[in-house]
Amino acid sequence: MPQIAHTATSELLYLLHQDPAELREALAEMRPADIAEGLRDLPTDAAAKVMAALPFDLAAEVFDEPELAHHRCGMLLRMDDPTAGQLIDAMSSDQQADLFREIPEGERKRLLKVLPESARESLKQLLKYAPETAGGIMTTEFASIPANWTVEQALRFISEVGRAKETIYAIYILDPSNEKLVRVVSLRELVVARRDANAVEVGRQQPPITVSSDTDREEVARIISKYNLLAVPVVDDEMHVLGIVTVDDVIDALVSEHTEDAQKFGGMEALDAPYMDISFLSMIRKRAGWLCALFLSEMLTATAMQRFQGEIEKAAVLAMFIPLVMSSGGNSGSQATSLVIRALALRELKLRDWWRIALRELPTGLTLGAILGVIGFTRIVLWQHLHIFNYGIHYLLLAITVGLALVGIVAFGSLAGSMLPFVMKRVGFDPASASAPFVATLVDVTGLVIYFSVAFLILRGTLL
Repeated sequence: MPQIAHTATSELLYLLHQDPAELREALAEMRPADIAEGLRDLPTDAAAKVMAALPFDLAAEVFDEPELAHHRCGMLLRMDDPTAGQLIDAMSSDQQADLFREIPEGERKRLLKVLPESARESLKQLLKYAPETAGGIMTTEFASIPANWTVEQALRFISEVGRAKETIYAIYILDPSNEKLVRVVSLRELVVARRDANAVEVGRQQPPITVSSDTDREEVARIISKYNLLAVPVVDDEMHVLGIVTVDDVIDALVSEHTEDAQKFGGMEALDAPYMDISFLSMIRKRAGWLCALFLSEMLTATAMQRFQGEIEKAAVLAMFIPLVMSSGGNSGSQATSLVIRALALRELKLRDWWRIALRELPTGLTLGAILGVIGFTRIVLWQHLHIFNYGIHYLLLAITVGLALVGIVAFGSLAGSMLPFVMKRVGFDPASASAPFVATLVDVTGLVIYFSVAFLILRGTLL
């Protein structure tokens, strides 16, 4: 049977309107991820009708797929309340929280009413946490047992409730007197242990690895990666388990985080929906602010050029190399910014490491600038001797000016680009906001000052 992703939209709509039963039969044996991918490309009304035509168990799986993450809200609002309530109740609790953050305030109350009391209370609790934190991406569906149970009791319990839990590969053992977390054991450790052994004594006797509800999701990802975990418990100050963050939740969160950082690094606000789903006005709003800020910043470049108007008039040949030296500094700064932002995100660097980065980037920038300076010097001399262009009798001084200016500009670009993320983080902004266009704008202005200052020192009495 062909994948739904390869099925024409018109064919799906034909099946929907002509024979819903035939559509149900056609989709019943397909993988939920493929069905979700196909529904994503349908108009919202049609996608909601196709979802309603599916067997409930399959519809619940499809609705929980990440492919539909930004389409669930629109589909739900086009369904009747009983159908919408059943689908929401079948979702994992963390996915429910993500969904309700998108639902308009007026519709939330209506949909909350159709949920069971337990699901409603769990959802209200999860919505209290910021989406960028462990509390915002955790699920409350985890397997826990009291510390006085045997392995046999634990395995029997898992077999009974496992289907309703987010994951059963990690079992959380609680003190029966106060329900505080005592140990975490893996399903594997329970399976290979003696059935009459006490569950709390299985495996390595180590304190559990935990995070708090306000831990940043990137830090949660780092902990899961460092300790090779499938899930990490989220606890309060008294070690009561609030929920767990699973590795798949972390992956989804990191994809969202990295997408947001990439968009910020391009010099714009992060999009809150897929590119094709963003309205025209929203796209303008997301991009115009940063673009105007960068444009106003670039006016400083024009001001700097006006300051050196006399030098340009005296030696117009200097103007030929302005784009060359300015872009080199911007490129060097963007490289340094990219490296530092990534290192900060991976916790390879801390704020206190700024001086180490400065001591590293300054000689690196000088070396890179010297390499480009030699290339620039050689290019001018070569073009002069090959009669490709005549730079005048002082071409050697011009070549030296360009070469030395490149050393200074690239060195400054590397240093400024590496320090800017630290400054942004120190004042409380996302380091990704130190975007490549922003760094390039900063280095453009200083690059002009460096270039004409070097030119004045070397060419004074000749071209100037």
